[in-house]
Amino acid sequence: MQNPSPDGLMPRTRLARLGGVIARHPRSWVAAWVLVAATCFAVAVGGVTGESLFERLHSGAPTVESESSRAQEVIAKSEPALETLTMQVTGADLTDAATLAKGATATKEIARVPGVKTVRSPLLSPAGVTDPRTAFLLEGGSPSAGGFVTVVDFEPGLDKHAQDAAEAQAEQKLLAVPVAMGAKGSVGSTHKVVKAITSTVERDLLRGEGIALPLTFLVMFFVFAGFIAAGMPVVGAVVSIGGALLSLFGFSHVVELDATVVNIVTLLGLGLSIDYGLLTVSRFREELAHRRHEVPTREEVAVAAERTVATAGRTVLFSGLTVAIALAGLLIFEASIMRAIGVAGVSVVLVAMVVAITLVPALCVMGAKRLSRKAVERPSDIGFFSSLAHGVQRRPVLVIVGVVAVLVLLALPTLSMRLTSSGTELLPKDAQQRVFFDQLNRDYPALSSPEVTVVAASSDTSAVTSWAQQFRTAPGVESLAVKPLDSTHQRVDIRVAGRPTSDDAQDLVSRVRDAGASFETLTTGQAAGQIDFLDSMAARAPYAVGLVVLGTFVLLFLMTGSVVMPVKALLLNVISLGAALGVVAWIFQEGHLEGVLGFSSVGAVESMVPFLVLAFGFGLSMDYEVFLLARIVEFHRQGVENDRAVSLGLQRTGRIITSAALLIVIVFAGFVAGDILIIKQMGLALVAAVIIDATLVRMLLVPATMTLLGRWNWWAPRPLRRLHDRFGITE
Repeated sequence: MQNPSPDGLMPRTRLARLGGVIARHPRSWVAAWVLVAATCFAVAVGGVTGESLFERLHSGAPTVESESSRAQEVIAKSEPALETLTMQVTGADLTDAATLAKGATATKEIARVPGVKTVRSPLLSPAGVTDPRTAFLLEGGSPSAGGFVTVVDFEPGLDKHAQDAAEAQAEQKLLAVPVAMGAKGSVGSTHKVVKAITSTVERDLLRGEGIALPLTFLVMFFVFAGFIAAGMPVVGAVVSIGGALLSLFGFSHVVELDATVVNIVTLLGLGLSIDYGLLTVSRFREELAHRRHEVPTREEVAVAAERTVATAGRTVLFSGLTVAIALAGLLIFEASIMRAIGVAGVSVVLVAMVVAITLVPALCVMGAKRLSRKAVERPSDIGFFSSLAHGVQRRPVLVIVGVVAVLVLLALPTLSMRLTSSGTELLPKDAQQRVFFDQLNRDYPALSSPEVTVVAASSDTSAVTSWAQQFRTAPGVESLAVKPLDSTHQRVDIRVAGRPTSDDAQDLVSRVRDAGASFETLTTGQAAGQIDFLDSMAARAPYAVGLVVLGTFVLLFLMTGSVVMPVKALLLNVISLGAALGVVAWIFQEGHLEGVLGFSSVGAVESMVPFLVLAFGFGLSMDYEVFLLARIVEFHRQGVENDRAVSLGLQRTGRIITSAALLIVIVFAGFVAGDILIIKQMGLALVAAVIIDATLVRMLLVPATMTLLGRWNWWAPRPLRRLHDRFGITE
């Protein structure tokens, strides 16, 4: 069944009227968007305000207000954290008096740098390098190994300019020490790790977009069989990227933005923009096929634009709102980084949505004559996807059982998923700062932070020591030390073998917190912080899920008038996302495909990844659900019976969904090709989610379940039907 010609019969909805305005002034809309995009890039990347977005990024484990953070606050009052710079020296002859003298002379110069508070080095000890008090600064605790470290502490409260200047001068002086001693030296710091991560993120972003944009253009060239049509979604995507970067730049002045947020949010905007642009251009060409003249007249172009914005624009609005609702669920969580991603993500989705219903139609109007050359026939009702639908409809139960079995099998690894919060492990194994800190932790363990720290509210050191002895025999514990923190608190440092978030470390945190004491105790450390973060996420998750489920249900109900289809869509999305997370656990936790994907497994998945995948993956899955359902509903409202409406809907959207999925996979492949571990995990998870959803779910499960349900697809209780008749959103 063909779509009826819209000539003179098109409902004059607000979206249709918007399409008419765009058709009358396309150049003005394009010029306005070019100006907006140029401004966005100039401010966010060009640094016209004095600094760029990438200079304002931070990095660190996700945190929440918790016992761990309260313990850190108590420690910070007595032992304020100072900015430090550490140098490791190897190959020095620490038994030669002349070499030691040269090293000591060069080291003393560091203290003269403005902004330097103290310099800690075995070369400065009055008792020499054999002083037991500085043995922890020597490799292996002995001068015979020829290695030592020098730690520079900076004055607290320095402004950014003074801090940067002090660090630069101190680093220059530090590196002069091994030169004077005929040895080798390397410098590292937390600031350098953050800078390495942010610069890697920036490089990954440029590389990802450098790969994604040309490849998406190439794919769309074959989809549309023309350069003009292929370029329109890409232009819209570039504008959306600019809006995304400006949005993030603005949020960076309100909250601390983690470096990984930029890639996640920007590439989401890129992917959605291309999807929406693909849908809009495809619909415009389809509407041009209704023209009466070989070269479309101005009136015919205007009608096509109005019809495109009224139909494809409506689908884009529904899709954008469902994605925005999915990301809005992140705002429920306590962790500031999750809220930042949620707010920035919603902003980017809105930008992509507005670009798709204003800029892309304007570009279509301007290129209407070129687009019309390929829009000579109305789309066929018979083809690969309708044949696929008919095949599925013949054996719907068999298809449902088979596909669900495959998805459950893929999801099984999630049952054993372990979560972690990596530090330098986020960087590639050969990254300079990761190599530096791996070596520092191996050769100078006393300089690393203890895996578990307990702050005891007691002035009695002996009483706290007696209480703490019970943990010496805990699995993995290597050492335990108690020292006064201030007049009313003691600090218990417990070192545990293995990674900071190992099972032994987490078990010890739980054991300490469960142990009774006659004084208040607060436990902190990386393992404690991760436990508190996950507990906070778990506590807020039901509310976030409730918001997303309710919002999505209401939107899909308003679009379809059914309560069955929204419920079915939600269930299918949960199954497909479980399968995607299973793929992530199988690869990154179990270490499969390390060589192919270029990563080193840490035996776990980054703690933020499951939550972000559920939010972003759910949004993208609903994106394709809306694409398909919108067309099926359109045919159903024309009086087409259920199975025929399903096959027609799949035939008309199958090519678009498949193309959109391929383009999204290309975009998120930029994540997988990146060097930051959490970005790589997110990329692969979203690639898996899109592939699973666009093939197994959208092409097989959806037509199978809709065939099996038959007329029940469109069922709603009578009160809700009346509600939909009054408030339902149609063209």
